[in-house]
Amino acid sequence: MSQTTANAPATMQAVVCHGPEDYRHESRPRPSAGPGEVVLKIGACGICASDVKCRGGAAMFWGNDSQPSWVQAPVVAGHEFFGEVVELGEGAGRRAGLAVGDRAIAEQIVPCGECRYCDSGHYWMCEVHNIFGFQREVADGGMAEYMRVPANARLHRIPEALSRADAAFIEPLACGIHAVNRGDIQLDDTVVIAGAGPIGLAMVQVARLKTPKRLIVIDMLDERLRLAERFGADVTLNPGRDDVGARVRELTDGYGCDVYIEATGSPTGVRQGLDIIRKLGRFVEFSVFGKETSVDWSIIGDRKELDVRGAHLSPRTFPVAIDLLARKRVTTDGIVTHELPLAEFEEGFRMATAAESIKVLLIP
Repeated sequence: MSQTTANAPATMQAVVCHGPEDYRHESRPRPSAGPGEVVLKIGACGICASDVKCRGGAAMFWGNDSQPSWVQAPVVAGHEFFGEVVELGEGAGRRAGLAVGDRAIAEQIVPCGECRYCDSGHYWMCEVHNIFGFQREVADGGMAEYMRVPANARLHRIPEALSRADAAFIEPLACGIHAVNRGDIQLDDTVVIAGAGPIGLAMVQVARLKTPKRLIVIDMLDERLRLAERFGADVTLNPGRDDVGARVRELTDGYGCDVYIEATGSPTGVRQGLDIIRKLGRFVEFSVFGKETSVDWSIIGDRKELDVRGAHLSPRTFPVAIDLLARKRVTTDGIVTHELPLAEFEEGFRMATAAESIKVLLIP
């Protein structure tokens, strides 16, 4: 028998992706929970840079001559969500350790559980790779009043003490934690984080907890650099004003940084990193790019023998993110800048790319 709250509505409002530049605020049937499934009443859903790039028609989402479309439209958008459990399908409470009324969050990927990556424990690299808000065959995303979480999703309970902003920021923070972990930061390292967007600013706080020798943050917006300083950056640099290469080499006896985490999503951020990282350094690539990036690969091999590491999603870091927020070792103060009603999603997407905002939340 399923468990549910009383008087559940038959329909709900949602932001539905129909195609590039074709997102609509619509009325849709409210989902219900099958065996092992959970229905959440969404508390908030953040707008991610990948949402913006998907809406803009980036080839990595919609395909081109060499690859098919990854997005299965029409689909309810959004993967930075949290909500209150309002319905538990048969067996779901035992599986997830949840009860009706609990606050919960699901990781953004819904692993198939059958491919070689899932079978070996590397579920975040699942070959099928269904992610909320992009592939409708598994489940719609969180830009809606309600959302069905399938039985094979990875659910986590959220403490009641966490604010709405904190709960909505768990997913971005979890991604930032994974990227920082991939950098394998040591106590005597000079670390550069390029890009002080929402996840970049999360990375700054997490990297500071690793206590490197020096933490440098690079961004084109001084307002974000001031926030990075508040979060623990030792040095901040604006490429529009500062000679980044000269300054980093000056701070490192001419060698360059030990760890470079690329979170700009811009080709210039990649080339900049290859220039300022030292020989045998660790280059972490986190960004989702809207277009192809070209670099001189001889820098990676012949000239510097770099350790280049990708960072994808947030494997096993959701509990860490929840704990850091609960213990107030990481804050969303200054990062979550705007909250808008779901119906105003058009303005939300505009603000998500504006200089005056950092993280924008849609509130059903």
